[in-house]
Amino acid sequence: MRLFQTIAGVRTQLKSAWQNDQSIGLVPTMGALHQGHLSLIDRAVQENEVVVVSIFVNPLQFEPGSDLADYPRQLEQDCDLCEQAGVDIVFAPKASELYPQASQVSGTESQQELTHVVPPPAMTSQLCGESRPGHFQGVATIVTKLFNIIQPSRAYFGEKDAQQLAIVRRLVQDLNFPIEIRACPIVREESGLACSSRNQYLTAQQREQAQGLYQGLQRAKQAFETGETRTGQDLIAALHQQMPFSPSQFDYTALVHPDTLQPLGTAEEKALLALAAYIGKTRLIDNIILRDRAPIIAIDGPAGSGKSSVTRRVAHELGLLHLDTGAMYRGLTWLVLNSKISLDDEAGIAELVSQAEVELLLSGRPESPVRVRVNGHDVTDDIRSHIVTRNVSAISAQKAVREKLIEKQRQWGEKGGVVAEGRDIGTHVFPDAELKIFLTASVGERARRRQKELMSQGQDSIDFEQLQYEIQQRDNYDSDRAIAPLRKAPDAIELLTDDLTIEQVIEKIVKLYRQRFPTTG
Repeated sequence: MRLFQTIAGVRTQLKSAWQNDQSIGLVPTMGALHQGHLSLIDRAVQENEVVVVSIFVNPLQFEPGSDLADYPRQLEQDCDLCEQAGVDIVFAPKASELYPQASQVSGTESQQELTHVVPPPAMTSQLCGESRPGHFQGVATIVTKLFNIIQPSRAYFGEKDAQQLAIVRRLVQDLNFPIEIRACPIVREESGLACSSRNQYLTAQQREQAQGLYQGLQRAKQAFETGETRTGQDLIAALHQQMPFSPSQFDYTALVHPDTLQPLGTAEEKALLALAAYIGKTRLIDNIILRDRAPIIAIDGPAGSGKSSVTRRVAHELGLLHLDTGAMYRGLTWLVLNSKISLDDEAGIAELVSQAEVELLLSGRPESPVRVRVNGHDVTDDIRSHIVTRNVSAISAQKAVREKLIEKQRQWGEKGGVVAEGRDIGTHVFPDAELKIFLTASVGERARRRQKELMSQGQDSIDFEQLQYEIQQRDNYDSDRAIAPLRKAPDAIELLTDDLTIEQVIEKIVKLYRQRFPTTG
């Protein structure tokens, strides 16, 4: 691991990664690292070839009277944690390095001396922004600078800072940064208190009181999920019920849309219940997502583990939609092949697919429950042709194709009630899926299954060891690929299928679903 404090140094170090098109993960922090930060770093290490952690207490986001001077700074300890976690680069610049034009950067008031980034006021004036004017302009400015300096493939942010996460996503969208924003779940202490660098300010008695924040959020979530109430007023009342806080300790409690941050009178399909409270002089934030949708089942696993057949039959058994992601990729492959664009013309393919319309339509037939339409043409039968099969891997590996289809898949997932399979469905496409399965089998078992399949097709002379070698190579490729690498989600249930029939695998998944969601299955 290397520590850099200058832009020139870190850019020089990253030059080879840029030139070799290596994936770069950025974890922006203000230091004083805790388990929440380490969870972001751990995910970045899993998903990228190079990981950069920035450590910078950004004065531009501290309003007058805040704790800028007292904010904990422990660079040496933070670097030790980063090195242990597998980080490649720590970027810890001084304020003068990032803001050389300002005579002195002392807080949000210094923004007027600098070119700074202003997110939509409707997003910055709610929640924390109401009592912290200028804060999110400071956040947006430093994030933009870090994106330009590091040029990451992905950047990692925690869901605890829900308003920051929504604003950064909008920033990336509006300014066309080619960066994936990965949201990571809130990490909590055993008591339920959300991990925060500011927790170290709390006394033992204050820590005990702070536990009430999460308990209040849980009460509101229970009221929502049982159907007791859905109005913002009643949900906030449930949050405050039996909480060991006086009203004056709260900066805000609010029900808003998690993407737009606009206030909601009623929680419908998706809502963010958020709060900020003072415990002594320490300001803490927390939140919880309220979601009303049919559950999503995400099934990931290596090639040859039987995912496609299992997914289709599980969906039929439970009355859910089989989100046939393979058919969607085949649909765009058909489009490319019929457009006469060369398969190595990545720019031409990106231009074509970015304007394409892909639809999945329910057919009502169990053997083929979904029909595929591309730009108004029904291509359900055409996409099973030999030429599409031969070229689908090359087309689906292209970034523009993947981005287009992930967008469509997430649109399908908004209302839930789907089963989808792939390599990173549970880690990236539907990271909030209610049930995640990692379906796997040993290399030997998958080779035996492939051998049996080939023999049934009349191929007698099959080298079993060669089959094993090819499957192992495919596993290595799928795990290391820059786009859509094979990953087991931390909260996924692993099913080893070596000694199981397909019927037994389906039975296990259906049982897990019905145990977890007794009223929906």
